[in-house]
Amino acid sequence: MDGSASHSNTPLPERLSARAAAEILGVSLATLYAYVSRGLLEASAPGAGRRKSYGRDQVLQLAARRADAKRAGHVATAAMSWGMPVLETSVSGIVNGQLRYRGRDPLQLAERASLEQTAALLWGLPPQANAFERWLPCWPQAQLMPVLQALSEQPPLERAKAMLPLYAALTEASACSDEPLAQAVDLMRVLAALLLARPPSLQPLHLQVAQAWGLGELDAELIRAALVLLADHELNASTFALRCVAATGASLAASLGAALAALSGPQHGGGSLAVRQLLDSALARLDPSQALADHGDALPGLGHPLYADGDPRGRLLLTLLARTSGTCLRSQRVLAIGQAAASRSGRAPNADWALGALGAARRWPLHAGSVLFALGRSAGWIAHAREQQAQGSLIRPRARYIGPLGA
Repeated sequence: MDGSASHSNTPLPERLSARAAAEILGVSLATLYAYVSRGLLEASAPGAGRRKSYGRDQVLQLAARRADAKRAGHVATAAMSWGMPVLETSVSGIVNGQLRYRGRDPLQLAERASLEQTAALLWGLPPQANAFERWLPCWPQAQLMPVLQALSEQPPLERAKAMLPLYAALTEASACSDEPLAQAVDLMRVLAALLLARPPSLQPLHLQVAQAWGLGELDAELIRAALVLLADHELNASTFALRCVAATGASLAASLGAALAALSGPQHGGGSLAVRQLLDSALARLDPSQALADHGDALPGLGHPLYADGDPRGRLLLTLLARTSGTCLRSQRVLAIGQAAASRSGRAPNADWALGALGAARRWPLHAGSVLFALGRSAGWIAHAREQQAQGSLIRPRARYIGPLGA
């Protein structure tokens, strides 16, 4: 599942004034002094002409422990998991339940834009830029194709995780372009090749996917829309992992490798596969509701903490599926199962459910959802890596230590 980013990175001084400490704690000066008298906080002895000060780390630790509505330890932990801003970005954001790519509505982009055009937008290129038409893929054919063929039976995400470091090592030692934009374009094309187990192509990426899966124009359009809607989702787990790696000065390929590793976890990129397996099981039964009942309250692909009114990406993809289902009984059954699952759980289908539903209804490969997620999101990953490298700052969060202090 996708999850959350804008906050100043200016570090706090090691010693804080009483007013600054009280503001962080969300208390009055009188309460701050009461904390000192109760031994919860230490104040330095003032020097000549100076006032007392308070240790930054101790103030932050106390703020994390306090049990008020804004800064309680458990509340702060929950906020960190779903919603506390931790990084500034202009790539994408979710505000009041609305997702935006540099101010553009991805739901509108999904009507006609390609993933390549969406990538150019996320990378901050001018609208007329044709970055994907300017460079041929850098692909060490003799070294990579035998390995790709040997791994062709592996799940696509595992294959890409294994081969991306090899690609990076071969191309960094070759005469491939040093132009950062060329490297970005190459990486998206190469990632498509690794996920689809075929050589890179200059064709539009959604057509590459459709042809690799033996699909026609209607499916290609559904794939295109899905890729655009998945292109970015502010600071989810894979994007945060990528930004941490990019902040160290690692290569773009290494940063994408970290993102792929995070995406491979069942709590992130595995959501659509769980939905697909559930739907395939339901479709094989005379009574699909029994498959839902077998899962109890643990139905995958439903609800999203960042969208109170439901994930708009999932809603649009299911709408597109309904428009194209026609008299297809299988698609109608998939949509009906989704409605039953939403009614049973009280939560709306999210993008993971929609990906699984598209795959089940249109008979796409089992791992189609993870392929579309990784390929689409590579546009946003590259945008975040470029932004992080331009900022030039290292990402180094502090831990809230809760273990013993020892002697």
